[in-house]
Amino acid sequence: MKRYALVTGASRGLGRAIAIQLASQGFPVIINYQSRTDAAQAVADQIIGTGGEAELLQFDVSDPEAIETAIGNWENNHPDDYVDVLVNNAGIRQDALMIFMQNEQWHKVLDVTLNGFFYLTRRLLKNMMTRRHGRIINMTSLSGIKGLPGQVNYSAAKAAVIGATKALAQEVAPRRVTVNAIAPGFIETDMTSELPVNDLKKMVPAGRFGKPEEVASLVGFIASDNSSYITGEVISINGGLYT
Repeated sequence: MKRYALVTGASRGLGRAIAIQLASQGFPVIINYQSRTDAAQAVADQIIGTGGEAELLQFDVSDPEAIETAIGNWENNHPDDYVDVLVNNAGIRQDALMIFMQNEQWHKVLDVTLNGFFYLTRRLLKNMMTRRHGRIINMTSLSGIKGLPGQVNYSAAKAAVIGATKALAQEVAPRRVTVNAIAPGFIETDMTSELPVNDLKKMVPAGRFGKPEEVASLVGFIASDNSSYITGEVISINGGLYT
């Protein structure tokens, strides 16, 4: 039996760094992506090239039927294995002031971040509870804790995931499944590349943006057996920007 780690949105940015980190810890990694096949394959090639195990699994986290098909096929091909670590990383931003925000901008952000968490976690939870071991790690955001102007949709989605994290952690703790959230601040990824970096750095006590690998290292610890008594927590990693 192999215990796999599944990382959603793992073809780039934080997801890519997290997949590489978990592979370095010995997890066979499932790289989920929606459309960037070349980028996802590059992540898998890097992991395999350094002696790790990785495979691709394409599906849209906001589509429950696509999830059922993809996970069902994976389970048929891996009858003795299960997903022990789930990192709900997939998310999108469609920023706008609320007075100008369109219905589609609201629904799309919540569909990917919040509904995606619900659909996929629910689908994988039974095996974790049956095996009496699992790690669910939800990538949230400073936006979900503090709220950021221009991100009412994104802040709402991330805050909702934080509430769900705390509730689910209590439901599944008796089965040795932990549920935690990680809330990054400004991290050097393509999602922050269009921001006024030099101005924003001045707001951060550490004087810089974080690196994806720093967030990935924290995910790696939460995924490990050393974190087995930590559950229902929201761990910020933001250089002191908001405490």
